[in-house]
Amino acid sequence: MKKKIVFFLLFLPFLLASQIKKEKVIHAEELYPVENDTIVIPLDEVFVYKKRNFTSQKEKNYYYWYYKKVHKAYPYAVLASKKITELNAELSAIPSKRKQKKHIREMQKYMEGEFTDELKKLTRTEGRILIKLIHRQTGIPFYALIKDYKSDLTAFFYNTTAKFYKLNLKSEYHPESIPLDFIVEDILVRSFANGTLVKHQAKLPIDYFELSKKYESLNMHNEINAYIEKYK
Repeated sequence: MKKKIVFFLLFLPFLLASQIKKEKVIHAEELYPVENDTIVIPLDEVFVYKKRNFTSQKEKNYYYWYYKKVHKAYPYAVLASKKITELNAELSAIPSKRKQKKHIREMQKYMEGEFTDELKKLTRTEGRILIKLIHRQTGIPFYALIKDYKSDLTAFFYNTTAKFYKLNLKSEYHPESIPLDFIVEDILVRSFANGTLVKHQAKLPIDYFELSKKYESLNMHNEINAYIEKYK
């Protein structure tokens, strides 16, 4: 069943527990007196994150299970964003629609050869996270990207067939209203801070610290467990 997921995610290369609180933001300006004058040296903002506390060992285990899934999916979402930018630049330099379609087919063939084996290793959970993160990194839902580069009929076919495997290509990333998406954002922000993931700017407007206030009492175990029960 896992290998079936690649049928939908091959479009990627083609298109191509408590919460963190805003503990302190340092707008660091060091002042150095020099003979009755002042030199102002502006430094980068430093974000200090409060240590994550879990209400139970079970919540911790669930969080880090999902943590691994996010880490597996995120690089592919970054790749999708990069490839879409490159593809758009290349297509803008090709005046012929026929040649544009040919170029798209050539890129699809190349990318499928490069990444098919890797995409086959994704689980369904990683596939769902990937669809969400493509929206985060490109600013465009996965389904809409397919429509842009293929056709409405193709997008409909992919999404309808994907539902047989409990994948929804129309899924969007909304950490401001979907608690599970906020957990993904929580994992990303902390991973960027500790260096386990390289940060690439999201194309969606996300105010993480404001969201962390909203989800201050979020029980991660309950949210992730509800997800597991839904799709088991």
